[in-house]
Amino acid sequence: MITQRFAVEFDRRTVGIAVRVPGGFMFYASDRRFDAIDGRLFRRARAIERELKRVARHRTRMPAAFQQAALPA
Repeated sequence: MITQRFAVEFDRRTVGIAVRVPGGFMFYASDRRFDAIDGRLFRRARAIERELKRVARHRTRMPAAFQQAALPA
């Protein structure tokens, strides 16, 4: 069986992989910034890109105190 998978890059950095599964692509994050969408199924590969942008945009609007608190000590 051939599995389709590819590295997912965002802002010129590898942030995870996408694996073709029935119904679309499963995203597995390798960058903690994108843990919120780790293991999520996307119907199209382009949808992963849109969600990465949305998550990154949300993180930049989050107050610095919350961003610091989200990171492990």
